[in-house]
Amino acid sequence: MNHLVPAGHRADAQVITISGRVLDSDGQGVPDAVLEIWRADENGEYSNTGDPTPEGQPSGFARIPTNDDGKFEFRTIKPGATISDTGQTNAPHFVVVIFMRGLLRHLFTRIYFPQEQANAADPVLQRIPAERKHTLIAERARDCESDLSWNVRLQGEAETVFFDF
Repeated sequence: MNHLVPAGHRADAQVITISGRVLDSDGQGVPDAVLEIWRADENGEYSNTGDPTPEGQPSGFARIPTNDDGKFEFRTIKPGATISDTGQTNAPHFVVVIFMRGLLRHLFTRIYFPQEQANAADPVLQRIPAERKHTLIAERARDCESDLSWNVRLQGEAETVFFDF
């Protein structure tokens, strides 16, 4: 498992595990994808360096490969809400960049938290049609608040929302 939990995280920080799969248009797992994860700290601040994990890795960034079945998993802290360049508050989220063989342009998306009150006012989520928002919001896994599930669907029905930057 990939750990993005800083060694010196606040005692009240929520540690979570997110697992899922990268799926092609036929629902088959993509074995050679890499998810680049970016997250703010508990205070909603991005850092160039960040507190390292116990393994010495930067804690706010990771590259996570999928396995032969397209599965991935990472453990991290829940980020705080961030402030955009325009002064708007973004709900807590992860920025995800997807790389893979045959993909000429990287795919940019986000992971939001289920039942997060701040999602209702998030300026990015407000631009997404209601019927597609669910593709950006993780689901609770195993009736545990700290285990979340989120899949990336590259094409087809329930395709994940991707952003042009």
